[in-house]
Amino acid sequence: LTPWVLVLLFLLPCVSGLPFYNGFYYSNSPNGRNPGNGYGEGLFNGVKLVVETPEETLFTHRGATVTLPCHYHYEPALASPRPVRIKWWKLSENGAPEQDVLVAIGKRHRSFGDYQGRAHLRQDKEREVSLELWDLRLEDYGRYRCEVIDGLEDESGLVELELRGVVFPYQPPQGRYQLNFHEAQQACEEQDAAVASFEQLFRAWEEGLDWCNAGWLQDATVQYPITLPREPCGGLDLAPGVRSYGPRHHRLHRYDVFCFAAALKGWVYYLEHPEKLTLKEAREACQEDGAQIAKVGQLFAAWKFRGLDRCDAGWLADGSARYPVAHPRPNCGPPEPGVRSFGFPDPQSRLDGVYCYRPR
Repeated sequence: LTPWVLVLLFLLPCVSGLPFYNGFYYSNSPNGRNPGNGYGEGLFNGVKLVVETPEETLFTHRGATVTLPCHYHYEPALASPRPVRIKWWKLSENGAPEQDVLVAIGKRHRSFGDYQGRAHLRQDKEREVSLELWDLRLEDYGRYRCEVIDGLEDESGLVELELRGVVFPYQPPQGRYQLNFHEAQQACEEQDAAVASFEQLFRAWEEGLDWCNAGWLQDATVQYPITLPREPCGGLDLAPGVRSYGPRHHRLHRYDVFCFAAALKGWVYYLEHPEKLTLKEAREACQEDGAQIAKVGQLFAAWKFRGLDRCDAGWLADGSARYPVAHPRPNCGPPEPGVRSFGFPDPQSRLDGVYCYRPR
């Protein structure tokens, strides 16, 4: 080779933005991954690999089966198919580790962890590599990446999955601002819910949620939603919105929490009973009826998605007394729909009844 050719070959691997592998140049995003939704592409020896996923968020509900679409093609089109490797994984959220969901080569595929037995690769159409998830769980919402690997070339796209649910503020029997972050997580789990994300709280604010007490969110920030500015809630001069205290120490700082409950697979109902019940008697009455005493998240989900409407206070599993109103009316609390709370009465007091939950 002439000296100038040798110099050129030496300098080419250093060209910014053009990684050098095996004598080929790859014109794609860092790490071969498309950072956004919907469209990833890369150039491999004159042939462009394109991965397509939907830009819009997919909404579904707990217990459902959902398909996360993903397709790929080449530009220009190839005359014969090429073997590719497919990988699906769930991106990290707020410091949680990434989760491998499924890998596949040809018709062979393997799922991992909590997705074993619930994840399947759909290949109904040519170059379709969609992910099908069964029996969706509360923790399944989030962002999933579909990656197609062709030799040294890999391209990917994002699919965002959101469960339909309801956000509600929660404080324990001890009162206001008693939960550190870890206790807040446990409190939501005990109510068949999870700590809400900022996106979920923001959506709830858009739908009218107004709450003056600050609460933990999934990213360990503390925030609260205000639709009607007022003096005790940041003042009249601040515009409506989600107010933030920013990140707080996981153990030292204490607040309430905003929980997210997904739509239910079962049913919540008010148990008609001839006598008023203590908390212990309420638990037993639900068991005798083939059910269990309802949790706060279950009552909120039944109110939100099943239109549960009852003007009678009843016990719940955490020892609180509440009732759901879908159609406000006189002598039934405030003029807005919602779940009313009587706090945490003496467990020995005899209330009207109990709300039970029967799984489907």
